[in-house]
Amino acid sequence: MTVTKQRMTLWGVLGLLLLAALVYTFMPQPVPVDLVVAMHGTLVTTIDEEGETRVRDIYVLSAPVAGRALRIEAEAGDNVVAGETVVAEIEPIDPAFLDPRSEAQAQADINAAESARDLALARVDSAKAELEFAESELQRARRLVSDDLISEHALDDAERGFKTGKAELATARAALQVSSFELERARAQLVSPAETRERSAYCVCVPIRAPVNGRILRVLHESEGVVAAGEPLVEIGDPGDLEIVTDLLSTDAVRAATGQRVIIERWGGEQALEGRVRRVEPFGFTKVSALGIEEQRVNVIIDITSPPASWARLGHGYQVETRIVQGEHRDALKLPLTALFRDGANWAVFVEEDGRAQLRHVEVGKRSQLEASILQGLQAGDRIVEHPSNRIADGVRIRPRQPETTR
Repeated sequence: MTVTKQRMTLWGVLGLLLLAALVYTFMPQPVPVDLVVAMHGTLVTTIDEEGETRVRDIYVLSAPVAGRALRIEAEAGDNVVAGETVVAEIEPIDPAFLDPRSEAQAQADINAAESARDLALARVDSAKAELEFAESELQRARRLVSDDLISEHALDDAERGFKTGKAELATARAALQVSSFELERARAQLVSPAETRERSAYCVCVPIRAPVNGRILRVLHESEGVVAAGEPLVEIGDPGDLEIVTDLLSTDAVRAATGQRVIIERWGGEQALEGRVRRVEPFGFTKVSALGIEEQRVNVIIDITSPPASWARLGHGYQVETRIVQGEHRDALKLPLTALFRDGANWAVFVEEDGRAQLRHVEVGKRSQLEASILQGLQAGDRIVEHPSNRIADGVRIRPRQPETTR
């Protein structure tokens, strides 16, 4: 009898243990969650958008004439000095070959120019002879006047004749010079490309010098080759004089204003940079987003106000993240936006109380891209569920996945 009771007692204990194991197995387990602590702090509301750095003043050096550009040895990043550094050289193009008709016309122009020069040379000789005669007449008149053999009026006529002779000689020499130039121009029409290269022992090139001090940003035409007049060759600027351009949605651009503080982040450095809005352009433009949606955008120009030494590694065309500050709200009770969700028409959060999630409606004030201020419904120190999933409901048991963070 005693053995039977002991067996019954043993089976009873085993049954209770099995029942407890089954209850524990099928009993809902606490849901692991991330918790944040609501804390007072400064809430900064901003307009966030990606931006791009650019040199404030970029100088594009273009070919002043059509010709053959020599290979540009300068490289991006090289320093240049205004008026001294030769950035590129252009060799004017060779003259074109003439067809037989054009060549005959050019030869006729040469013959006419030679005849005109000979005529001008003869007129110079004639003017010289007339001047010599006028000079001798003037000297004779002066002697005769001193002897009272002719009147003063006759002396005046002799002086006038001498001056007229000098003027005619100067005119004849000028005409000779003009005819010589006309002859050179006519002969130049018959110069062939081969003769041009033979006469030029070196390149008669047009140098292109740097207009300002700075550095070469880009070499647009590096290899030697034929270029047209006005073709861009090199871009020059000062990388130490940077600005940032960011294109905002037009609905955000109306809230941006000159002088607003800008926080510049994700530019590659450890510390955020400071800046100021210099200009909000009045002209908008259409831009297609990555999703294929047409958006109206407005360029906002930002000056970097941090010391240049802190962003010396930045260059032209670098990507940055800009945050245009709209307001700074001190001593605000803050929560991350990821802890908030909609419960009907109200904002709500799950507050951790005694290991369970408690639904609580809150009144939300100002919001930034990451945080929101809570006007009513919470107190500093409350522990809030962040990223609540569909497994979280009012009264559900929860447990922290990791130590809670403060916001």
